[in-house]
Amino acid sequence: MSTTTTSTEAMAQAIVHAHRDTLALPVAAGTPAPAPASDDPVFVAALQAAHALGFIDADALCVARAWSKRTRRVGHFDPAHWPDEPADFDMAPFPRQNAFAPCPQALGLYAVMPDAAWTIRMARAGVPTVQLRFKSGDAAAIRAEVRATVAGVQGTGARLFINDHWQEAIDAGAYGVHLGQEDLQAMTPEGLAAIRGAGLRLGLSTHGYAEMLVADSHSPSYIALGAVFPTTLKQMATAPQGTGRLRAYAALLRDTPRVAIGGIDLGRLPEVLKADVGSVGVVRALMAANDLDAAVAAWNAALTPA
Repeated sequence: MSTTTTSTEAMAQAIVHAHRDTLALPVAAGTPAPAPASDDPVFVAALQAAHALGFIDADALCVARAWSKRTRRVGHFDPAHWPDEPADFDMAPFPRQNAFAPCPQALGLYAVMPDAAWTIRMARAGVPTVQLRFKSGDAAAIRAEVRATVAGVQGTGARLFINDHWQEAIDAGAYGVHLGQEDLQAMTPEGLAAIRGAGLRLGLSTHGYAEMLVADSHSPSYIALGAVFPTTLKQMATAPQGTGRLRAYAALLRDTPRVAIGGIDLGRLPEVLKADVGSVGVVRALMAANDLDAAVAAWNAALTPA
């Protein structure tokens, strides 16, 4: 299909037709399409198509730029091939000098817990990767909770990430730090350099292309992708992404360990794993388990490659 003989509208429709079943999310009524600041027909068509598929404006712009760049690189427009080459998204090649300490490609079951007691319980039950997500405005309480968690998981083999409280994580000797998008935006370059310099791993949360590209620019140890399914545990700024988008995101981030999170249970796990992620973040499915040891064993078995 040549861009010189095909109208922008037809190209946009071809993209939508090819990817509606796997990538589309509802478009809010009255949401205007972003205004294209380009005379490149592929860019304009891809921007229109991404909007029609329900991508937020920032993500639609990333997709349109990548589609345009790939079309120029390969010499033809292919509506069936969703962009998935890192170079078309201007992602730096590996190895990178600013990379954080590496972690396994497959982090396995990843339990995100609200306090030290729950985090330690998960580690002792055999969860291979755990995160303390302790929310408090009391600096002394935060410090005590982090130190208690680091001490409590020793000897379990669990990899412990501390959410947000990076200085306490460094001081206590945790395995790594996890930052959400707001946490990352609030971080100073000096803070990120301190985490890297201390040898701690860094995980970053993302909810779409624009956030993934920002996260990737920091060369973290892993990138979390979500929410895959609806979750009641926290208010999400973006709609659940679904497994189709998860597959597209994972393909782009194939050189970085990937964690899928958000509303995942054992019934949904097989479809999630088809997206080629090496880890699944779980909260409610573990905290609500009647028999935690049995639940962890079932999750670990399901996440172990055949």
